[in-house]
Amino acid sequence: MRKFFLIMICICLFFLQQATAQLKSFILSPNGDTLNKVDKKGWKQGRWVMRVEPLRGEDGFEDEGVFKDDKKEGVWRHYTLKGDPIGFETYLHGGKDGKQQYYTPFGELVREESWKGFNPDAPYDTIAIYGTGSGEIIDYKIVKAEPYSVKQGIWKFYESFTGRLYKTEEWDRNNLVVPKPAKQDEVTSAGTVKKKVVPKTQEMLDWEKKNRGKKKVLKSGETRL
Repeated sequence: MRKFFLIMICICLFFLQQATAQLKSFILSPNGDTLNKVDKKGWKQGRWVMRVEPLRGEDGFEDEGVFKDDKKEGVWRHYTLKGDPIGFETYLHGGKDGKQQYYTPFGELVREESWKGFNPDAPYDTIAIYGTGSGEIIDYKIVKAEPYSVKQGIWKFYESFTGRLYKTEEWDRNNLVVPKPAKQDEVTSAGTVKKKVVPKTQEMLDWEKKNRGKKKVLKSGETRL
């Protein structure tokens, strides 16, 4: 049995040596995992853990995720130096892609972002051209797509402690979509927007007809028609 274990250890060491021979540098975690690998080309590969110490009043943090050919890929997690999660980001070919979420150290969601990452295997992309100040698309053009990402979709902002959604933004290829103004027939001469009138149902009309002229007794003893 002892001989068997020695053979297995030798086999593991052999494969570890073969794997690390292709690396320029790496570190070992307390569990024995190989982290922060840099290959012979100088590219980051595999799982990485990066620590930033506090500096000039700014809190430190740790990032954890995967590199593929020196580009961030998949889900990356952000933590305080105490280990509390404060952010989750998703990457595609080194650029943010999809939903990104950010939290307070107490676990309260404060912001959701939406991004679009570009695939370098698709070398060209069509982008919109916006008019100055109008926010309207006036043309399109084809450009070469490099590995990068743009703001795309709905962004949401929340109050800490209450969790109330207090602001939303809509983005289209890094352009903030300008909210459409109210229609002309919805705006009064004073410039204020008219309150939308909801049509009454037949049940509401019947109830009003049945109770028209009756007095309503209030808690204070007063009466009101």
